[in-house]
Amino acid sequence: MTNPTYNEDINQPQAVAQQAMRSAIFIVATVHPDPQSQQTAREWCADIAGLVRAVGKRAPQAGLTCVTAFSSNGWETLFGAPRPARLHPFREFGVPGRMAIATPGDILLHIRADQMDLCFELATLLMTPLAGAVATVDEIHGFRYFDQRSMVGFVDGTENPVGNDALTYTVVGDEDAAFAGGSYVLVQKYTHDMTGWNALSVETQERIIGRTKLSDIELADGVKPSNSHSALTTLTEDGQEIKILRDNMPFGRPGFGEFGTYFIGYARTPDAIEKMLENMFVGKPPGNYDRLLDFSTATTGGLFFAPSQAALEALAERAAPAAASSSTDNDGDANASPRDGSLQIGSLKGIPSHE
Repeated sequence: MTNPTYNEDINQPQAVAQQAMRSAIFIVATVHPDPQSQQTAREWCADIAGLVRAVGKRAPQAGLTCVTAFSSNGWETLFGAPRPARLHPFREFGVPGRMAIATPGDILLHIRADQMDLCFELATLLMTPLAGAVATVDEIHGFRYFDQRSMVGFVDGTENPVGNDALTYTVVGDEDAAFAGGSYVLVQKYTHDMTGWNALSVETQERIIGRTKLSDIELADGVKPSNSHSALTTLTEDGQEIKILRDNMPFGRPGFGEFGTYFIGYARTPDAIEKMLENMFVGKPPGNYDRLLDFSTATTGGLFFAPSQAALEALAERAAPAAASSSTDNDGDANASPRDGSLQIGSLKGIPSHE
């Protein structure tokens, strides 16, 4: 597979590979089923970039950006065909009591900046035109925790690809030329049993994560358990590691005893992220699951597609799609998914190897 090539006027990506910021707001919404609400959502696509520029110019140094993405159901409802080749409903994995679950959502907003006031202002301006047309089903305000630590105290995103590699691993290229410049986005909200986690020794925590807590060094292969988080989320093919780009953010309300992580992963195809989830929740082999899940519960899950910047604006001109056929993927049900833990995806060769 060739690396993505970019025409600035046609398939410039949204800000999927932005460097880590100190603040973020994640919003997931469903669009009401009436034609007027759907038309409002389509027209709104033309105004997003202008609102980001208007708010961002107040403090250029804060790096304000927004990625807008649509789920399989959202795309089918708002835009119809053509559609991204690999966009499908979120696939659930796991067993009762340890599940990566699918939850409703047509639109995802990932707003980032080094100042929360900019994120808040942009979120307000973006959601105001959608009043009455959408229902917000989830909103999380995340913060960067010290030296990019997760809520459980370990550095997060250490193995993220950087520079040109970040674009290579996250942005669609010639394999789906009509949607080149786009990116697949998978999100999950996790809540943590911090009382139970903090009762563990640091050594036990390190064996669960697969890295040292203070220095963030990966444990040696002879020491790192096969069911550690690091081991189960590291994918290789033909001896080369396969990457995704994470920009997870901690969130919480200590007064309510709520402590969590909002996982967000960008990829050129959903295959790699789904394989990681299967390894975590089902196990590799089955039963050898990620022990971090003994202390972390996934409460949401959604797969979305973020079109290129120009394609996003062009969606405002799309005509309302014809009534969706009952033969759409997984019967058109945004929450439908195989529950036997099988990915049904074949080889991961569609993802470029790490250089």
